[in-house]
Amino acid sequence: MKKVNLIINIVLGIAVAVLFVLYFTSVDEKLQQETGEEEATETSTRTEIEGNLRIAYVNIDSLLSEYEMYQDKRDEFTEEQSSSQEKLQSRSKQLQQQFEDLKEKLNKGLITRAKARMMQQELSKKEQELYQMRDQITSKLSEKEQVIYRQVLQSVMDYLDDYAKEHDYHFILSYSFGGPILYKHKRFNITQRVLEGLNEQYNKNQ
Repeated sequence: MKKVNLIINIVLGIAVAVLFVLYFTSVDEKLQQETGEEEATETSTRTEIEGNLRIAYVNIDSLLSEYEMYQDKRDEFTEEQSSSQEKLQSRSKQLQQQFEDLKEKLNKGLITRAKARMMQQELSKKEQELYQMRDQITSKLSEKEQVIYRQVLQSVMDYLDDYAKEHDYHFILSYSFGGPILYKHKRFNITQRVLEGLNEQYNKNQ
């Protein structure tokens, strides 16, 4: 009886081992087949992209200098900047004049030293307020300048998104002197065409 059980166990063990080998051999073949199909698809796609890759570039400095949207926003910014500077200069001159008047009155003995100290403290407070005002204006102008640049750049990118689809470009690069692109061929330059399209679109929206 023990011998029979031993034989049965041996047979069952061999059967399980055979099934185990057959199962994982089948799985391995399936995985190899799927991997081969994926590699073939990837190779096909890569070859297609490499064989038909369309690239162009835009000279961003030239584009911005002649883009009417950027010109208008730059003029508005310059006007606000000049107005702020004039305001600061006017306040600064007034404060300087008040310091000079105080010094003159003190030298001529027209006010007491106690009164002069009190007036000097008031003028020092105004001076600190003027410094705070200058910092606030500088921060505001700096932020506005960044916002303007982002607005203009966003409008360019939105236009190029449609332009790339229309002309079947995979990449449209931004070139500027000293930038990461060290060499470019002029036949890939689409700056003028993009500029004309941008200005036409901007004027139409205006």
